[in-house]
Amino acid sequence: AHVRCAVRTRCSGVNDKPNGAAAGWRLLESHVRFRNDLSVLRDDRVQLKGGDVTDYAYIERADAVIIVPVTANGEIVMLKQYRYPVDEWCLEVPGGGMHDSHDASQEEVVRKELREEIGATAESLTCITFFYTANAFSNEKCNVFVAEGVQLSKAPDREESEAIKTQLVPAAKAMQLARSGEMKTGPCALALLLAEPLLRERGYLSARGI
Repeated sequence: AHVRCAVRTRCSGVNDKPNGAAAGWRLLESHVRFRNDLSVLRDDRVQLKGGDVTDYAYIERADAVIIVPVTANGEIVMLKQYRYPVDEWCLEVPGGGMHDSHDASQEEVVRKELREEIGATAESLTCITFFYTANAFSNEKCNVFVAEGVQLSKAPDREESEAIKTQLVPAAKAMQLARSGEMKTGPCALALLLAEPLLRERGYLSARGI
């Protein structure tokens, strides 16, 4: 069954972690060490249930969307994108943050990312689920969408920092890339694997497909 993906807003204040409070964790102090348009670096001092005090530094980010775009022929639109922190060309699927989405819905952001990153439109969108991208040091929540009936109809409208090459990959091959570890961008690989049941249900993966 598909689940509704809820939007998480950035947290601040001493009572913003009710599950932690219920477990006996008491927030003593919270400081913002760095802030930009994408992220907040927050440094919390927490007293644990047993009385010990520890520090947690982590990154607050707005929700993100990640998209598995499927053409009518059952091909996944994949990207090779240069990622500066690791200095590598990484195999990915489209996605982006909702930090600048204002009041736009997730579906509107998905269509915007498809248009900007790969110059595509989609006939339908299905929200599959969400996952936390790196819950040990960030609160970012990534919502997974499958876009069907994707058409590469226009030139992408990419930012100057987005060095991207687009390629069409059969769905079974895309799953193999995600499973084999050749796809090194973890959230993108996970998005493909989470989308696999729907892709198989829709007939994009044969019974013998990977």
